[in-house]
Amino acid sequence: MTEQIQQQPQQQLPPSNYLAFAIITTIICCLPFGIVSIIFASQVNSKWAAGDFAGAQSSSRNAKTWAWVSFAIGISGLVIYIIAILALGVTAFWADGFDF
Repeated sequence: MTEQIQQQPQQQLPPSNYLAFAIITTIICCLPFGIVSIIFASQVNSKWAAGDFAGAQSSSRNAKTWAWVSFAIGISGLVIYIIAILALGVTAFWADGFDF
């Protein structure tokens, strides 16, 4: 008797679209790069449904990358803002002590 091994087709799940991450970073961090992330995130499911699996994975990676770029720029801007405020505060403090 020969044994036949039947392989069931593997149902792959679509890649994550990172839409929530894209929206959060758009609102909180950096609007321009967040919008790019939202555009790529919105393409993932439609490309997957159309059978463009490589395109869906590429859009997923791009959405994640641009969301992280938006997050990094937002955090960098916050750090620069805090440093500037502290520098101005220290300058104002020392300037008041030296009345000429």
